[in-house]
Amino acid sequence: MNFCTYGNKENQSLLLIPGLGVSHEIFQPLIELLKDKFYIVAVGIDGFLLGQESRFTSVDDQAVQVTQYIRENLNGHLDVAYGLSLGGKILSRMLERNEILIDHAIMDAAPLLPLPKWSVNPLRYYQSLNVWTCYHWTGFWKFVFHSHYFDVLLEECKKVWPYGKGKAVRDGYKDVYTHKLESIHGSDIHFWYGTKEAFVAKPQAEHLLKLCPEAHVEVFPKMNHGQMLVDYPEEVANRIQRLVKKR
Repeated sequence: MNFCTYGNKENQSLLLIPGLGVSHEIFQPLIELLKDKFYIVAVGIDGFLLGQESRFTSVDDQAVQVTQYIRENLNGHLDVAYGLSLGGKILSRMLERNEILIDHAIMDAAPLLPLPKWSVNPLRYYQSLNVWTCYHWTGFWKFVFHSHYFDVLLEECKKVWPYGKGKAVRDGYKDVYTHKLESIHGSDIHFWYGTKEAFVAKPQAEHLLKLCPEAHVEVFPKMNHGQMLVDYPEEVANRIQRLVKKR
């Protein structure tokens, strides 16, 4: 795991954790918008590090590493933490462990529930194939997997694939979908997802609300997985700034 920092450390802190199959660079447009206003820590997840071969360990291990970094470098406190997909799963585990203070937490389409055991292995290989197609990108697979999600994230997936390859994707997918969020702590917790991913994301949001009825769930019309971040970083930046202004 690695940590890239941007901005003035005297500013309010913002943690960014990317999703499965992509690097911290997926946040670059958002970072450019906020680096003069926040001290930003962008995480590189093991198995998906740019220019460095690594393997994915576990969601829990990634959560422990991030927590330790925040303890050592930010006095155990974050003003805002934003996790996308797998990053949201890691963030949920940090909130479950409750070992550092996070004022505002945003989980963007985080998988909080396990899949049926029989489905995990077939689906993790399917997901690996999805990411493989992003890297190799033939006309046939472009047709089969044609969606906004794969078009937009193609270049990001291509960047990290050579360093962790299918094993990192399969290991990450398996660990993400075999653990259930049992509890959560935080004074201001948000869950985002788009209507185009509601079949998968809505049950996650409902589970979160059972654990934390005060959580704020927002559903973005006509949005797919990660699309708000990728297509509308200005809106994400504005939402993050509004959170800290409410204090």
